[in-house]
Amino acid sequence: IGEALAVNEVLTSLNLCNNNIHVTGAIAIAEALRGNGVLKELNLRFNSIGPTGATAFAEALQGNEVLTKLNLDGHELDLPKLRGTDPVESLDLSSEYLGPASAIVITSLIAGNVVLTSLDVGANGLTEEAALGIVRVERQRNMLTSLGLHNCGIGPTGAAEIAEYVSGSAVLTDLQLGNNRVRAEGAAAIAEALR
Repeated sequence: IGEALAVNEVLTSLNLCNNNIHVTGAIAIAEALRGNGVLKELNLRFNSIGPTGATAFAEALQGNEVLTKLNLDGHELDLPKLRGTDPVESLDLSSEYLGPASAIVITSLIAGNVVLTSLDVGANGLTEEAALGIVRVERQRNMLTSLGLHNCGIGPTGAAEIAEYVSGSAVLTDLQLGNNRVRAEGAAAIAEALR
């Protein structure tokens, strides 16, 4: 399929949901996207592409602005809105069954978005590391006034890293961390950042 996509000049939508593609297949498809100028929608939900496969897609999307919809693990991502080429100030992606693979792509695309000021990715299947990936990019971007990370499995160590982000942000006014595992140590780090 990867080889066919690389030379495809007709197919604009492809659904490969639940096909046991895994990492190797995901990498091949991502490579094909680099040269594909017509595919607009791709669904790879339920294929266990993992972080390596998701990273391959994040890298391929840096050179492909034709693909506009991508579903890696739960809900289709609106790539132009994440990139900022279809500018929106707010994106609510909460409770959309997104997983770590989607978070990797979100992280990669928002890095260059100069319009987005509010992002909510809470109540998905994100891991602490996936949520922290978004925080790390935002520390560099420093444009979000609101960030929703509720129910993202964030523990004390992650909360300490978020506290560093909070203390360095000149614009963040709303941070949603409910239903995590912040505990006393994490809460103390965040409280210190608020001083």
